[in-house]
Amino acid sequence: MIIINVDVMLAKRKMSVTQLSERVGITMANISILKNGKAKAIKIDTLNKICTALDCQPGDILEWRPDGGEKQEGL
Repeated sequence: MIIINVDVMLAKRKMSVTQLSERVGITMANISILKNGKAKAIKIDTLNKICTALDCQPGDILEWRPDGGEKQEGL
């Protein structure tokens, strides 16, 4: 499963959801959906804007973790 770590980067940058929302140009509700792990998708353009605002790489925001339901080769 893909984990979106916006909350981690916000904490590291000492930035609020409101500040990120203003810098990225998307609603606080949508930032909250990303922050709380409820998002089903994220546009590349939005990811780019978030990375710009937080001065980070996409890998700082996105993380893959096995969730038990995904087949892993060799196991």
